[in-house]
Amino acid sequence: MSGAETRLLLEKWHGGDRVALGHLIDRNLGWIHARVSKRLGGLLQAKGNTSDYVQDAMVQVLQYGPKFVMSDEAQFRALMAKVIENVLRGRSDWFTAARRAASREQAMARESVLDIDPRGKSVSRPSQVYAQDEAVELARLAIGLLEDDDREIIILRQWDGLSFVEIGERLGVKEDTVRMRFKRAIPKLAEKVTLLRNGDIAKLLE
Repeated sequence: MSGAETRLLLEKWHGGDRVALGHLIDRNLGWIHARVSKRLGGLLQAKGNTSDYVQDAMVQVLQYGPKFVMSDEAQFRALMAKVIENVLRGRSDWFTAARRAASREQAMARESVLDIDPRGKSVSRPSQVYAQDEAVELARLAIGLLEDDDREIIILRQWDGLSFVEIGERLGVKEDTVRMRFKRAIPKLAEKVTLLRNGDIAKLLE
């Protein structure tokens, strides 16, 4: 599948074309499943049908995660595999929880789509997004690329709205430890947001 086809299918899916979603899954699931299985073999085997489990996670990411388009097939697959790994490792419902939390704060533009192709390329953005909406969606996608501990602490604090004391009680650590972990995680998130905004997917996935 060429980069142009990848981008076109993503645009169609974000426009409500469920056939395009099926094509995205059919064309990419084999590669993504092989990549995820290589890294999470034991975890997936414990779940039973590993292919179905990865497919369900892929549908969840595409359906409830931030909407984005890109034109590099290899980078799309690697990006999806990374997010899916983290979904399978951690809280499987965090994408939907994050969207609900964001919706309480502002009316999010459902048609907003992130264009994460490298800047400088002549590509047309599929929709006009407001800066605030884009920032929220970039953060949601970037969180899916964080390491487990960083992702967990940010979700609990920023999306679940728990206090540092409550997070400490849930994780079994001291409040000061929670504050330190959160302080360290925020710059990592900011760095990934910047890389996404600049379309520097290769560096993001290093």
